[in-house]
Amino acid sequence: MKIPFKSGNILLPKQTDMTKWSVVACDQYTSEPEYWKSVEEIVGDAPSTLKLTLPEIYLEGSDVDERIKNINNNMEELLKEDFFQEYTNSMFYIRRTQADGKVREGLIGVVDLEDYSYEIGSQTMIRATEKTVIERIPPRVKIRENAPIEFPHIMILIDDEKKDIIESLPSTLTEEDVVYDFDLMKNGGHIKGYKLSDSTIESVNEKLEALADQEYFNNKYGVENKGVLLFAMGDGNHSLATAKACYEALKKNMSEEEYLAHPARYALVELVNLHSPALEFEAIHRVVFDTNPTELISELKKYYNINSDGNGQEFVLVTQSGEEKLYISNPKSNISVGSIQMFLDEYLKNHAGKIDYIHGEDVTRDLTKSNPSNVGFIFNAMKKEELFKTVILDGALPRKTFSMGHSYDKRYYLEGRKIK
Repeated sequence: MKIPFKSGNILLPKQTDMTKWSVVACDQYTSEPEYWKSVEEIVGDAPSTLKLTLPEIYLEGSDVDERIKNINNNMEELLKEDFFQEYTNSMFYIRRTQADGKVREGLIGVVDLEDYSYEIGSQTMIRATEKTVIERIPPRVKIRENAPIEFPHIMILIDDEKKDIIESLPSTLTEEDVVYDFDLMKNGGHIKGYKLSDSTIESVNEKLEALADQEYFNNKYGVENKGVLLFAMGDGNHSLATAKACYEALKKNMSEEEYLAHPARYALVELVNLHSPALEFEAIHRVVFDTNPTELISELKKYYNINSDGNGQEFVLVTQSGEEKLYISNPKSNISVGSIQMFLDEYLKNHAGKIDYIHGEDVTRDLTKSNPSNVGFIFNAMKKEELFKTVILDGALPRKTFSMGHSYDKRYYLEGRKIK
């Protein structure tokens, strides 16, 4: 059986200030320009992934094309300067000590985009866990299509309840295998990476094959006639979808032999075990900016039967005047965040307002209560143990259903890979 995860050619800076080099995923702090301003101040003139990626807060700016051009130029410059060391046919084991002291273990390698689909109902081994917003792909394609290097924040989950694949790796490693060891900026904690030996990589592959065995999969999830779901998207869903879109575009102008051998067929990712104690699922909340709260709430109550006596799916409605715990007794999704998202998608087609997806209840409250034209929605987190079976049975969840940890616990850009 061919597993769609393998070793890759991984780039790391030969010598630089790694704390300045590594910045948090671009889809964080999208309503907090002051965060990105302070990152710019920390980085200064130093080489940094900040200059090789595009924080999404700038995605709709008038200078976005200029920024993308600079990103591609910066990548070309670093390649010309021989800035990187390339670790060929490698996998890295990483230990990320979060700000709360919990350790998240990960495995860096590449996934095969031939065996990934973000279509709902897909039976590929690598699948989206949330609905992919197709409109979000083209702007990201503009960033990737001419880029010679990828710097991913993609995190993919495996459901290894025995904790035998990633968690067993430290026993195979020594200090001589360390490729980086440094503090991450802005409350990101500490990260240490190790290069795996060829024999350890072989062992990883064998264990992943066992996890992907059809009979084992059927028994584990109590299903029949379903394709094996080995890798479920954790973070970076739209980044992987963008890599897929770029690869599919390339294929149109190449022979099968050419595109199957092309580096863009693969994407660099971090695998993390769903059962890692450091992995906590958190709800992603909503704030609708610049709307008419009275009208929005009135339309919500027409769309659903809303009550405050505990009957149905729970959410908290926040306005400048206060907040209220409410329930939907006739939901249209399996989870409250999905039901509210369906309403907001409909409402915002014909009414004023712009939605943003917010990590953290306090930030949601602050953003809502600071302006009488804003409305916030706060949700409970889903249980992470439900994730694989829900995706197997129902397909992808509504977009932005859950987040893994705080913004500062997200994957930081660090390793790169040539895609041209």
